[in-house]
Amino acid sequence: MFITLDTLRPMIAQRYNPRLQVIFRQHIQPWHPSSTLTHEAGAAVLRVTPEKFWDFSAALFKRQTEFFDVSVVNETRNKTYERLAKIAGEVGVDQKKVLDLLIISETPRDDGQLNSGNQVTNDIKWMVKGVEERGISSSFTAAQWEEWLAKNVV
Repeated sequence: MFITLDTLRPMIAQRYNPRLQVIFRQHIQPWHPSSTLTHEAGAAVLRVTPEKFWDFSAALFKRQTEFFDVSVVNETRNKTYERLAKIAGEVGVDQKKVLDLLIISETPRDDGQLNSGNQVTNDIKWMVKGVEERGISSSFTAAQWEEWLAKNVV
């Protein structure tokens, strides 16, 4: 869906501005465990350099197969974060700052907490509480998007 909408961004801006605002809300697919990690990386980019979020997302979608189940099954979580932070660095985001937000400690917190998450855990909690438009499909073609927009943007 992202790649298709990304190609339509100029048309949407030309035909529908200011009546339509496209908001990219991340939606974790829990049936793919690495989906949480990629979305956490997006949240970290939003914190470090929000204006680069779209660029990071485009770069990540182009390399998405590197984070599919088979590609990460034998990799530690922190190693996956390192690779995601590197992609952020490639689009001009401070790689170290992104990684610092993502990394999971290998030791308990001072209070003994063993399941404390990372620095963007709370961001992810808010993301999963989004609103869904059931008339849109992730498999929409550009033509289907144009048809949906023409019918629904007044």
